[in-house]
Amino acid sequence: MISSNTMPGDGKMRTILLGPPGAGKGTQAAVIINEFHVPHISTGDIFRYNIKQGTELGKQAKSYMDQGLLVPDELVVAIVEDRLKQEDCKNGFLLDGFPRTVPQAEALDHVLETMGVSLDKVVNIEVDKDKLVKRVVGRRICKECGATFHVEFNPSSKGEICDQCGGKLYQREDDTEATVSKRIEVYLTETQPLIQYYQGRGILVVIDGEQDIEEVSKRIVKVLRRES
Repeated sequence: MISSNTMPGDGKMRTILLGPPGAGKGTQAAVIINEFHVPHISTGDIFRYNIKQGTELGKQAKSYMDQGLLVPDELVVAIVEDRLKQEDCKNGFLLDGFPRTVPQAEALDHVLETMGVSLDKVVNIEVDKDKLVKRVVGRRICKECGATFHVEFNPSSKGEICDQCGGKLYQREDDTEATVSKRIEVYLTETQPLIQYYQGRGILVVIDGEQDIEEVSKRIVKVLRRES
C-alpha cells in the first residue's frame, strides 16, 4: 500500500469517483477508502439502507421505485446530504454513483457549501471502450462476499471458487457483450456533460485505467494527496 503523511487541504479527503463499467472502480474505491480512512458512499447502498430501516426518506424513495419511476433529484440529493452529515464523514468521503447529471452536481455543490466544505478532486478512470467490454464480460463475482475477479486479468486461484471466502463465483446475467457494450455507450454519453462540468471547475483528474492495477492505484493516491 502507498503511504504518505501529505494530506489535501484541511487534512480531509472529499472526492467523487467516475468511470464506466469495467474501469476498475470497485478495486480503486477499496484502495482509496483504505488509504484515506473515509467511507465509500454508494447511492445504491444508501437507498437500500434507508428503505430497510424504514426512514422517512427511504419510504419516499420506495414509493417511487415501487411504481417503476425514477427517484426525483431533490429526494436523491436529500438522501445523499443526510449521509454526508453523519459522523463517519467528518474526515471526508468517497462518492460513487452520484452525481450522475449536472443538476445533481450543482445540487451537491450547494449541499457542501452549506456544510462549509468543498470537493477536493473528481477522479475519472478512462479505458478504451473495446477493452472495457472485454473486461466486463470476463468479470466474475462471489455470491457470498461480493469480491470481484476476472477470468483473465484477476482470476481466483481456486477457479470458480472465491479466494477470499470460498463462495461460488458467478457471471452477472447482463454481462454479455451486447448488453455491456450498450451500457458503456449509455454511460459515456450521459457522463460527458458531468465530466465537462468538473473540468470547468478545475478539479477533474483523468486517470489512465489501462495501466497495471497497481499503477492506477499509485496514480490515484498521488493525485488525492496532491503529490507531483
